[in-house]
Amino acid sequence: MPFLRSEPDPSIERTLGPLVMQSAIAAVMVHVADVEVGIAWYERAFPTARRERVGSPPFERLAVGNVFIDIVRADGRVSSGAAGSVVYWRVAQFESSLAHFQNAGATLYRGPMSVEGGERMCQVRDPWGNCIGLRGPASSHG
Repeated sequence: MPFLRSEPDPSIERTLGPLVMQSAIAAVMVHVADVEVGIAWYERAFPTARRERVGSPPFERLAVGNVFIDIVRADGRVSSGAAGSVVYWRVAQFESSLAHFQNAGATLYRGPMSVEGGERMCQVRDPWGNCIGLRGPASSHG
């Protein structure tokens, strides 16, 4: 289901003094109780993702376009759950993307709400309580 925009958007590149932003987000680290179960769930939630094995020792992660989703074990230093920052994924069709995540087992946490530019946004929570933000154009019928 190709609902995520995965191609790079050159309009988001910015130069901030010595810091050159080449992509909006490079990676999202998600903390879960069981890494394999977490990877499997995120593969269902992000069907365009491809699994990659990198590093030594080997580490598996998911790639969605140019963004990596690093699924790691929650521990005493960083637990899973809603605790502050939320990454919003740009989606091509808001309503169908929200329905997709809910069908994968995510629960609606905040919103949805209408925002500037005719877009809608919301937060859903994965099975471990981590927030995933969705933002995109509202359908013409809703």
